[in-house]
Amino acid sequence: MPLTKVLIAVKTYPTPSTKYDETVCTAGFKEDGSWVRIYPVQYRKKEYSQQYKKYDWVEVDLVRNFKDFRPETYRPYSAHSKFNIVGHIATENEWEGRKKIILGKVYKNLSVLIDEAKNKLICTSLAVFKPTTIKDFVWEKTEREWSKERFASMNQFNLFEKRKGKFEVVRKLPYKFFFIFEDDEKRESRLMIEDWETGQLFWKCLSRHEGNEREACEDVKGKYFDDFAKTKDLYFFLGTTKEHHYVSNNPFIIIGTFHPKHQQQLNLF
Repeated sequence: MPLTKVLIAVKTYPTPSTKYDETVCTAGFKEDGSWVRIYPVQYRKKEYSQQYKKYDWVEVDLVRNFKDFRPETYRPYSAHSKFNIVGHIATENEWEGRKKIILGKVYKNLSVLIDEAKNKLICTSLAVFKPTTIKDFVWEKTEREWSKERFASMNQFNLFEKRKGKFEVVRKLPYKFFFIFEDDEKRESRLMIEDWETGQLFWKCLSRHEGNEREACEDVKGKYFDDFAKTKDLYFFLGTTKEHHYVSNNPFIIIGTFHPKHQQQLNLF
């Protein structure tokens, strides 16, 4: 079968699964700028040469995942399908190469996007969104350990065993992080961010602050609010969850950010 070329833009925080042991939801763009979600992916079990990074071009044998009604969702043809890294788009010329692929269709009105998600003929479940105003970045405590169901799945797949090179489950984040923002009609929303990079940043900051969780969370806010929101041209990658797509008033969460520098306007006079 022909391989699909995808520009990786999203990797969500790893989650234990009763069926796939641990999964990472990956999403990106085809060469024509259309979205594709790749699920399931057992990312951390892949060989190092196949552990793609954001803005890598990968070629992979994909088929439509009909267990998911969302039209953007595909799955690797088999558990052995390889993710061949064939290129990377860097940040030259103010992220011009990335912008050409990613900013083809940008939403600014959340009500319009939600209506498209609820419309079964369209069923939009992935989008690039440009907030008009970022008002705050906050966090709240959550469960510090995986649920009993997920715990049982970890034991089933022996994820705790480290010896002989066996797999160890990812640590659960003890906090949820949220952006508070307005769209172009001043509709205010509070959406959780589930980007893998957010979790990695928290653990890195926690280590730097020798276990002080308050300071670690403040550092995460410093990156996303004081840096990205205040000094960069910030966009959100939004995605729905399958469970809440048709039942939640707003089924979207933030699954990643796109944050080039503000474009410098040339003075023509």
